Amino acid sequence: MRPTDLWRYEVRRAGWAALLTPPVATAALLLLALLDGGDDTDRTLLAALEMVLPLAAGVGAASLVGRDPAVELQLTVPTSYRSTLLRRLAVTLGWAALLAVLVAGILLATGGMPQERGALSGQLVWLAPTVWLGGLGFLAGAAFRSPAAAGGLVTTWWIVQQVFPGLLQGRDWSRTLYLFETTRGAVPEGWAANRLTLVATALVLAGLGWALLGRAERLLREEAE
Repeated sequence: MRPTDLWRYEVRRAGWAALLTPPVATAALLLLALLDGGDDTDRTLLAALEMVLPLAAGVGAASLVGRDPAVELQLTVPTSYRSTLLRRLAVTLGWAALLAVLVAGILLATGGMPQERGALSGQLVWLAPTVWLGGLGFLAGAAFRSPAAAGGLVTTWWIVQQVFPGLLQGRDWSRTLYLFETTRGAVPEGWAANRLTLVATALVLAGLGWALLGRAERLLREEAE
């Protein structure tokens, strides 16, 4: 199979949850921002960039594992099953990233991006929470093998950070794991450390998910159940 055909197939197999949620969420927030008008438009777009798009990407990543009807066949082909899922994760996060770059470009063009964030550092506004929730969704999917359970975990953690920001912002070490440091952060000087820590721990989460998916006997046992 040619690489273009392979990636086209993986885009289809990623599923509607992974592909439709980010653009629908973005379109809804853009419409809200346009209807709202005034000085709050840029604030709404920034919130969409840091909060809504990462959640959509995380839920999409959580839906990748457990959707294949015959995992035992996947495990017999030369390409490992977890490599296939990793490609689908790349599709899911890459699609969300494309939309995020467009929204970030609008904010940079209109002056809505915080003044201390340039064209490059401004991309960390969405990149850090997106890869972190994507990594969490991938790990949860590998652990639960249930898109509903994995998506529920991602959504629950997102809600906890929205409703109880003090849980993480009250301590120096936990503040680095707060997802919404740009729009709701209490210590602006810790922004860079927060973004870099989120990216680094996202790689750890994805690595743990990769390790779990390497246990073929566990996948086969759960498939039989």
